[in-house]
Amino acid sequence: MGESHTIRIVGAREHNLKDVSLEIPKNTLTVFTGVSGSGKSSLVFDTVAVEAQRQLNATYSWFVRNQLPKYERPHADVIENLSAPVVVDQKPVGGNSRSTVGTMTDIYSVIRALFARHGTPSSGLVSLYSFNDPKGMCPECEGLGKVQRIDPDRVVDRTRSLDEGAILVPWYRVGSPEWQLYATSGRLDPAKTLADYTPEEWHTLLHGSGGPKVKLTTKNSSLDVNYEGLVDRVTRLNLKRDVSTMSEKNREAISAFITEQRCPACDGARLGPAALATRIDGLSIADWCRMEIGDLIGVISRIDDPVAAPIAAAARAALERVAEIGLGYLSLDRATPTLSGGEGQRLKLVRHLGSTLTGMTYLFDEPSTGLHPRDVGRLGDLLRALRDQGNTVLVVEHDPDVIAMADHIVDVGPRAGVHGGEIVFQGSYEELRTADTLTGRGLRAAAQPRTRFREPRGKLAVENATVHNLKNVSVTVPTGVLTVVTGVAGSGKSSLISEAFMSAHPESIYVDQSPIAASSRSTPATYLGVMDPLRKLFAKTNNVAPGLFSANSAGACEDCQGRGAVITEIAYMDPVTAHCETCDGRRFKDEVLAHTVRGKSIADVLEMSAEDAVAFFEEKTLRDKTRALVEVGLGYLTIGQPLSTLSGGERQRIKLAVQLNRSGSVYVLDEPTTGLHMSDVATLVRLLDTLVDQGNTVVVVEHNLDVVKEADWIIDLGPEGGKGGGEIVFTGTPEELLSATGSGSLTGEHLRRYLGAAGV
Repeated sequence: MGESHTIRIVGAREHNLKDVSLEIPKNTLTVFTGVSGSGKSSLVFDTVAVEAQRQLNATYSWFVRNQLPKYERPHADVIENLSAPVVVDQKPVGGNSRSTVGTMTDIYSVIRALFARHGTPSSGLVSLYSFNDPKGMCPECEGLGKVQRIDPDRVVDRTRSLDEGAILVPWYRVGSPEWQLYATSGRLDPAKTLADYTPEEWHTLLHGSGGPKVKLTTKNSSLDVNYEGLVDRVTRLNLKRDVSTMSEKNREAISAFITEQRCPACDGARLGPAALATRIDGLSIADWCRMEIGDLIGVISRIDDPVAAPIAAAARAALERVAEIGLGYLSLDRATPTLSGGEGQRLKLVRHLGSTLTGMTYLFDEPSTGLHPRDVGRLGDLLRALRDQGNTVLVVEHDPDVIAMADHIVDVGPRAGVHGGEIVFQGSYEELRTADTLTGRGLRAAAQPRTRFREPRGKLAVENATVHNLKNVSVTVPTGVLTVVTGVAGSGKSSLISEAFMSAHPESIYVDQSPIAASSRSTPATYLGVMDPLRKLFAKTNNVAPGLFSANSAGACEDCQGRGAVITEIAYMDPVTAHCETCDGRRFKDEVLAHTVRGKSIADVLEMSAEDAVAFFEEKTLRDKTRALVEVGLGYLTIGQPLSTLSGGERQRIKLAVQLNRSGSVYVLDEPTTGLHMSDVATLVRLLDTLVDQGNTVVVVEHNLDVVKEADWIIDLGPEGGKGGGEIVFTGTPEELLSATGSGSLTGEHLRRYLGAAGV
């Protein structure tokens, strides 16, 4: 294999990589495997992707480069033969309330042009169909599709009179000038209970106006003001004013009295009357955007007008690409913040599927996340299509089905954190199956179904759920057992559990993969509440102040302000992060590091892995808190590393670590195997079993068949996604699912195939 046909890396040392050298074949599909924290992402994203992006940016003029993100040169001796990178990661798509599937994929722009050219009646202005343009947006909701209203039932307590404090808004307390507007107006009896008001009195209180002015008095003055109904006044003064002029306390207070509802003017369509009046074959642009993409393809296919046909063909091609990646159940008006990580990643992929560029390097971060086994094959077809177009495709992945599709596999390990960072295998899938690595052993392991099931102690009901695509679903979740909720993407799993179930049972502990709200200096130690008792331990042992042991306070190295590194940013240049020579990257002053506990400084302790910290701590509180990290499979994390370096799956498990060691609770987890190597899934299942054995109820939304087969109870939704889903197709034990061949359960079909392949 000639040198120019490989990406060549020599001496990579990013994060935990141990002087790694390797050659990655170009124009092939290469999958990187290994346990969580082994160094896969450090190699693929922090080394290859960053250097490729840095070199690409260097080809632009200084003016353009100054507008682009700055990338620091990765720690490696040589990284060569790179091509232009396209990084398709799992970072949340985000976007604000104006961002939709249609705007994110640019498909909505094409459809706007189609309605402007082909719709009847039409002004020909494309901007008229944009809800983000003042010309097109609904004047009532300003293009948001929703309006906020003051809720009368929240503003007043009908069981009280005005004299008894019936108005609940804090600044309308009894005796205040605002309260006087109603109690001393002469229009209402302040001693009368609101529940006894006539319809006329009720209208006067909430929406009345006109009549003589009302005299309001304070300690030092009096003022005559016009009478104004309570809801109208609170709306004008607190809802329609610029929120930036309100104090945070008042903003929080007023939020308790607000309800959000679909805009009555546009019925949630976001657009003005002119745009909504335009039709193509009797349908408005809002009708199009509310349809499932699979159905919209059929509608666009009927357009045969010679002028509109080219625009319609472009829209149809883009929509078909969305359907091809298994997202045909989405609609163009779906808000992007509501998308899962897997859905967001696949939508990012849509942008590139229509490209005819060749010679690119595509880098994917676990693209199978959120995919039912039924859809993984479709994903493989897309990855191979990118490769066959003449591109290099690099994929970080744990799913055995994706690994099996690879032309070449790089296994990183042998374990995680300080025990990883090495290349333990390179070769084909067949060779990996015989290799003595954790991945190789995982691929060879025989799957065995659970045969003994725990008996439920009771049940938690969800009645007549209609959230999103749920079709009036009623189901009971057994308590005291492990329940796994399954189904293809878009079948309604999250709608049923994270919305309907959590709404019915809000006391449940919901652990998802959303980012942890924390500062850039937050670490596992701060998140778990280890730092305060740790600082007190060092302070008491050494008879000094606890603040001395904070890298954010008195103990911080003055040269790097406790960051351990000095970042130099110069206009037009890439940033350079230099190891702080003063503290040797340890963040604390020398006099702080001189204080020790059992021979270790505060920096030594924060550099320990959770496993090592458990062995070091003799104090029960500290030992228990760090042991929780080990119990959720994060024993390899150093307790002082930034939380910003954690993956989605690691974030979820560290949230779970905070909630451990309870009894009688209901835990709800959203795809906890995300980012987990197959060897770690068994550890996760043991943890879930332990939670159940401690007297808890555990409900897991999951696709991983190794988790599904270990369930006591399965709730399977489907049979398809979108409008083809939203129904319960099976409930029962895994054993019953295996024999339910006529249920229409795709999960059952794949579980039979999976266990059959294992010889069960």
